[in-house]
Amino acid sequence: MTILLDNETDISLGIEYEKIADKVVNACLDYLNCPYECEVNILLTDNAGIKEVNKQTRNIDKETDVLSFPSIDYETPGDFSIVENDVSSYFNSDSGELILGDIMISLDKVAEQSETYGHSLTREYAFLIAHSMLHLSGYDHIDEEERMDMERMQDEILLSIGYSRDYE
Repeated sequence: MTILLDNETDISLGIEYEKIADKVVNACLDYLNCPYECEVNILLTDNAGIKEVNKQTRNIDKETDVLSFPSIDYETPGDFSIVENDVSSYFNSDSGELILGDIMISLDKVAEQSETYGHSLTREYAFLIAHSMLHLSGYDHIDEEERMDMERMQDEILLSIGYSRDYE
């Protein structure tokens, strides 16, 4: 598995960005029974950076905590078999890894939401990655049932690696 992580800010939250990302991405792929080695790009930014991309891509002129850009158009969430029909479009020709997509996280929001929700910076950062990995795997939260399913999956993934809501 390859995680290409880039921090375009000078924000340091004092957490191990790469180690946590690796742990969460692997837990998500295991949880979803993904049969492939995968590649995920993660860009760490600030509120200004994510606001700009949010406006360009979603026409929403405000900051958000995380944006997800899946590389796969799933027919069924979590069903990775769709990629077998077009290997050249979905797999990195050099590494052979399935390209899941891109994640953009606002470190300003990680800090803000950690305080708001009363849990650690590590847990908030891990939560945003788990949330986004589900989006990269075809899940969404447009209606209430989808939202509840995603929340359950996020909690199960995070608990499987020891990140409860009160993780210190």
